[in-house]
Amino acid sequence: MSNRILRSCVALATLLLLLASGCSRKSDSARNTVQIKGSDTMVNLSQAWAEQFMKTHPGTSIAVTGGGSGNGITSLISSTCDIAEVSREMKESEIALARQKGVEPTKNIVALDGLAVAINAANPVNQLTIAQLADIFTGKVKNWKELGGREGRIVLLSREVNSGTHVYFKEHVLRHGNAEAKDEFSPEALLLPSSQAIVDEVTQNTDAIGYFGMGYITPRLKVVKIAVDDKSPAYAPAIELIQKNIYPISRPLIMYTKGAPAGLTKTFMEFIRSPEGQEVVRKMDFVPVP
Repeated sequence: MSNRILRSCVALATLLLLLASGCSRKSDSARNTVQIKGSDTMVNLSQAWAEQFMKTHPGTSIAVTGGGSGNGITSLISSTCDIAEVSREMKESEIALARQKGVEPTKNIVALDGLAVAINAANPVNQLTIAQLADIFTGKVKNWKELGGREGRIVLLSREVNSGTHVYFKEHVLRHGNAEAKDEFSPEALLLPSSQAIVDEVTQNTDAIGYFGMGYITPRLKVVKIAVDDKSPAYAPAIELIQKNIYPISRPLIMYTKGAPAGLTKTFMEFIRSPEGQEVVRKMDFVPVP
């Protein structure tokens, strides 16, 4: 064998070895990474879980991205994430599409949440019923004086349509849980990209009203007490009221996985449901799973 051929063979063998090494590292990296996408309500909570988990599991990576529950579900269906975090349950059509793609969504309740309805701190209104909320957000009631407040045209703030919070509020408040109802948000409602955007607008706009997960509550605004009807007591969201299903606008926060969790995803999910993980839930102002 000539020296030229020998050198070529050595070079080729070295290249193949490097490629194999690179593939191995990529495979190892994939096994040590969990991709989470979805709910903006849950994004700060999931980041807190990820930070705490990675402290005790060096060499692992938990990557969290928001974008809304719809985005998380789409990513799970297309297998571009390991976990879809959502603030609503998947629809039957979404589950059917996932199964067509070979993905079996598995539901994991990881925390509870109460939707806070917030107004500007200067607004004198203190409580509302579910029916009044529905009338406000469908546009039937347009002025605060109709609700015992002062003169002022109501400014409606909502999450965007791909938000699980938007879907939950529409189904359980605007439509009163009636699957046959067709009520929609008023076309005058401003659709904002995040819960924080709603918080910021309510804080500076005296006529605004919006809704978001209780983890975004701040002293800079007023949280309205909510009653089932005008004969029922009104409540603000609180941990014990949500765990007992007393607060009228409560919901589970869910992580969907592709089948039963396995590998690092399983280890991470076990951490979330552990006392340590549920303490993170409490510190982030959400509600631990009983």
